[in-house]
Amino acid sequence: MSFKNKTVFITGASRGIGLEIAKKLASEGANIVIVAKTSEPHPKLSGTIHTAAAEIEALGGQALACMVDIRDENQVLAAVEKAVARFGGIDILINNASAIQLTGTLRTDMKKYDLMHQVNARGTFLCAQACLPHLLKSENPHVLTLSPPLNVEARWFENHVAYSMAKFGMSLCTLGMAAEFKGKVAFNALWPKTIIATAAIEFAIGNAEMLQLARKPSIMADAAAAILQRDAKSVSGNFYIDEEVLMEEGITDFASYRVNPNTAENQLIPDFFI
Repeated sequence: MSFKNKTVFITGASRGIGLEIAKKLASEGANIVIVAKTSEPHPKLSGTIHTAAAEIEALGGQALACMVDIRDENQVLAAVEKAVARFGGIDILINNASAIQLTGTLRTDMKKYDLMHQVNARGTFLCAQACLPHLLKSENPHVLTLSPPLNVEARWFENHVAYSMAKFGMSLCTLGMAAEFKGKVAFNALWPKTIIATAAIEFAIGNAEMLQLARKPSIMADAAAAILQRDAKSVSGNFYIDEEVLMEEGITDFASYRVNPNTAENQLIPDFFI
């Protein structure tokens, strides 16, 4: 299936994995609604909704930049209205925006706890709720959420209970909504096999050296595109891993995705929930 003239609503699309997915789909003709908070340059992080829009348009896609805090219901609803007014509907929702802090219980203040739950779990639910009336009118509607497989074991929680709860909340949205809208809208999740070179790794975790043992965001973009081309009526409720999706597409050599070409595959750091 082609992405030509399809409208994609992507949260957290001003940088990182969200921007990479946006660029991939834009290069294949999609209209991209960039939903993110950064409208002015950040002192540490590259990219704004405006620079993202420029990159997308340079690839031949159309872009609508919307400054949105997905914790705010009115801002989300307004962005959906703008998207529909500009492009006539919404065909794909990508829940990429996420807040992260990998701290234990005693080191997690409630302000950060609330941020992670409001952005991750609540934001995912809200964006789905806001987009669904339009997705239900689409020919091949997809919701893709960047969240981990639902493997509820203590080892995924013990070092950062608050973050894991918030992140698994995104996965629970996928599980429940896939059943609720079975045969109407596809709800799937996507997660990386290894860590991905993003600002979250460099700043949230505070280890730039880890980037040398990571893969590029492009592997997530290619996997997302493969999933979103599939038939929404028959492919839903899945918790995909990027590498496995690409293997299903016939790709077996992942060397081009490594940040450092001299890093061996077995040296790459597995993601936190794998």
